[in-house]
Amino acid sequence: MDYERFKEAFAEDLKTNLQKLGIEADVSGHHIEKLNDSYDALSVTPKGSSIGVNANLDEIFHAVERGRDYSEVLSGVTESLKGSLEHMPKLQVSDLTNYAEMKKKLAMEVVSAERNARMLQNVPHEQMEDIAVVYRLVLDSSKDASSTVLVTNDLMDKFGITHEQLHDDAMKNAPLIRPAEIKGMEETLNEMQGGPVLEPDPDEILFVAGVPDQNHGAAVIAYPNFFEDAAEKLGGDYFIIPSSIHEVLLVKDTGEMNARDLAVMIREINATEVAPEDVLTDHAYHYDSKEHIFESADKFEERQAEMEAAGPEEDRGSLIEQLNAKKEEAAKEAPEKAAKDAVRKSRGGEAL
Repeated sequence: MDYERFKEAFAEDLKTNLQKLGIEADVSGHHIEKLNDSYDALSVTPKGSSIGVNANLDEIFHAVERGRDYSEVLSGVTESLKGSLEHMPKLQVSDLTNYAEMKKKLAMEVVSAERNARMLQNVPHEQMEDIAVVYRLVLDSSKDASSTVLVTNDLMDKFGITHEQLHDDAMKNAPLIRPAEIKGMEETLNEMQGGPVLEPDPDEILFVAGVPDQNHGAAVIAYPNFFEDAAEKLGGDYFIIPSSIHEVLLVKDTGEMNARDLAVMIREINATEVAPEDVLTDHAYHYDSKEHIFESADKFEERQAEMEAAGPEEDRGSLIEQLNAKKEEAAKEAPEKAAKDAVRKSRGGEAL
């Protein structure tokens, strides 16, 4: 069966299955353009509602192509959509333009600025190195699924607000509805395995930063004071590894890592272990806790090299002291010089 015939048949069978479960809904095909992803989807919209849920038709078709039983796939998609529809927020499109209510659901997401350059032309965003910070309305979220709406330029205009207000409100609200969590890797793995709560290990060098529901948790790097709070927990400078759009890894800067090796590791992991739609970037970043600078690991190393080329810190300090001494000497001479100049000017010396 070719793709187009498969799409039509699956849409009809899905609608019939939903009807058997007492769900009357329109099922239609659409091409979905999302940040980090685009795909053909079947949109399921309950009768009387203007909001529905999507099923990724590309993935469904490929599953059957790879040999999975058609009936089994259809049954699984039906059950998944049934659960999503039951937990779907009771909203109409008109509710989404009520900013007084929607700003209470405002959060942030980080994505690759390069990979999403075309779509970002229509989306308000901030930029942190090669990472774009965008804004989302979190209608519902759990570890299994989330229901969110991306804030586009068009939606922002309907809200009747500026980009600055959107950003300010998101910076206030996001940490409230999706608070940042920073946990040691050992603690994180122990929680995943259902083990007992562990005491923090003072020698831990690897930490995981994200949010409680584990959806779009990498956005915590855009939160107010996140870098400073993380520096306090880690005890100084650290590297930021973009594990995915859902979390980042924080690694204490012990002086043993370099940007090139980190980039190679990140690229390998992104290519083999992270779903394409979840990839953030292929680059490592660094936070300098003394200078309060977030930058790419490459820029950090360049800045370090420049500082080392300028000489040891004590030499730079002595140079600054010499400059200050010269300034003080110049300041002492200034009144005397000004008086002499005034005399010369009063005598017409400058005119001659």
